[in-house]
Amino acid sequence: MTMEKGSSNNHQQQSFEVSNIATADSKFFDDDGRLKRSGNKWTASAHIITAVIGSGVLSLAWAIAQLGWIAGPSMMLLFAFIIYYTSTLLSVGYRTGDQLNGKRNYTYTQAVRAYLGGYKVKLCGIIQYVNLFGVAIGYTIAASISMMAIKRSNCFHSSGGKNPCHMNGNLYMISFGIVQILFSQIPNFDQLWWLSSLAAAMSFTYSTIGLGLGVGKVIENKGFKGSLTGITVGTVTQTQKIWRSFQALGNIAFAYSYSLILIEIQDTIKSPPSESKTMNQATLISNIITTFFYMLCGCFGYAAFGDSSPGNLLTGFGFYNPFWLLDIANAAIVIHLVGAFQVFCQPIYSAVEKTAAKRFPDNDFINKEIEIPIPGIVSPLKINLFRLVWRSFFVIVTTIISMLLPFFNDVVGLIGAFAFWPLTVYFPVEIYIVQKRIPKWSTKWICLHILSVACLMISLAAGIGSVAGIVTDLGVYKPFHAMY
Repeated sequence: MTMEKGSSNNHQQQSFEVSNIATADSKFFDDDGRLKRSGNKWTASAHIITAVIGSGVLSLAWAIAQLGWIAGPSMMLLFAFIIYYTSTLLSVGYRTGDQLNGKRNYTYTQAVRAYLGGYKVKLCGIIQYVNLFGVAIGYTIAASISMMAIKRSNCFHSSGGKNPCHMNGNLYMISFGIVQILFSQIPNFDQLWWLSSLAAAMSFTYSTIGLGLGVGKVIENKGFKGSLTGITVGTVTQTQKIWRSFQALGNIAFAYSYSLILIEIQDTIKSPPSESKTMNQATLISNIITTFFYMLCGCFGYAAFGDSSPGNLLTGFGFYNPFWLLDIANAAIVIHLVGAFQVFCQPIYSAVEKTAAKRFPDNDFINKEIEIPIPGIVSPLKINLFRLVWRSFFVIVTTIISMLLPFFNDVVGLIGAFAFWPLTVYFPVEIYIVQKRIPKWSTKWICLHILSVACLMISLAAGIGSVAGIVTDLGVYKPFHAMY
C-alpha cells in the first residue's frame, strides 16, 4: 500500500537542508529548502484512496447487517460526510499562519504542536501509537483468518465436503509473525516502497473480488436479502443487538479513517494554489470514490447474505465454487497485510529508535551497524542489534495478543472507535478554531463543538460495543485454543 492508514513519510524528515540553494534557485526547491513538491489533487486523491481501501472493507457487510437497510447505508454516508468535513478543517493545519507562505508542518503531531501545544502534543502522540499498535494486532488476526480460509478451502474440496476441516489459528498467526520479524529488519520506510506498492495492488484485488462475488451471490439468490432494521431480536438478544449496533459504528469508522496521514499526504502537494485548497479538492474526490466503492461492497455483501453476513466478507462465501477465486482473494489479503503491517509499524519503530539513539548516543548496542558481507552482492548486509531485538520483541508481543484475542470484528471496531473522535474530529476542530481565530461562544464555535461532542458520543458507543463483544467472546473462548 503506497500510504496505508497511519503511515508516516519518515524520509521527508531526513531531507537535506538546502535552504541556501533554494534561495538561489527556487525552480528546484520549495520555500522550506526541500526539493520542489509536484503533487496535485489527483495524486493526493490516489494516496487517500490507496490508504483507505484496506481490510476494513471486509467488515462493512457485517456492519450493515447489524444496522439494517435504513441505518446501515445512512451511517456510512454520515461518516463519509463527517470525515470529509473534518479533513477540510485539518488541512489548514499544514501551514502555521498564512496558507501560502506560512511555516510548514510535515506531520500530524507537528501541526498539533504548532497550534495547540502543551499536553495535547503528547496526548496526540500516545493516541497515534496506540492506534498503530492496535492495527498491527488487527492485521495479524485478519491475515491468519485468510490463511486458514485457503487451507480449509483446499481441505474441504479434497475431502469432497465430508471433512469439516477445523483448525487452530495460532500456527498461522505465528507464521505471519515470523515473516514480519524478517521484514521488520528493513531499516526505514524509504526502503519499503516496493512492498507498499504491491500491497496497494492486492487491496484493490481482493476488494474487487469480494464485490464481484457479492453481486454473483445476489444474482444466484434471485433477489436481495436483509431487512430494514438489520439482525432481529430473537436471532440475538436485545442487549447483543445494541452492542453489535454500536460495534458496527466502530467498524465503519475504521474503514473510513485516514486523518492520521492527511498532513503527510498534503506535504506532497505543489503550490500555488495553497496546499489546503488542493487538499480539499482531493478529499472530496477520494471521499466520493471511496464511499461509492464501500456502498457497493457493503450493500451487495448484505444483500447476498442478509442478517447472517460474516464479519469477514470473503470468508462468508464458504468453500463453494469458484473456490480458486476465493483462494486468490485470500492470498491477496495476506500479501496486502504483510505490507500494511510494515507501513503502520515503521513510525513506531522509528520513534523508539530515534529516542533511544538520542538518549544513549555513545551506546554501541543501540547505534552501531554491523556489516556482514554477502557473496555476490556488492553492498554488505547491515544489522543493528537494538533494531533486531526491539523490533522482534514488538512483533512477538503483537502476535501473542492476537492469539489471546482473535476476534476480527471486535478488534477492528475497538480500533476504529478509539481513533475516530480524537484524530478525526477533536484535533482538526481545535486546530481550525485556533487557525481561523474563531471567537469563543460564537455561532460557528458552538456548532463545531456540538459536532465534536456528538462524535465523542459515537466513539464511546462504538468502543463500549466492541469491548462488550470481546467480553462476550472471551466467555466461551479458551486462550491459544481457538478452532475455526
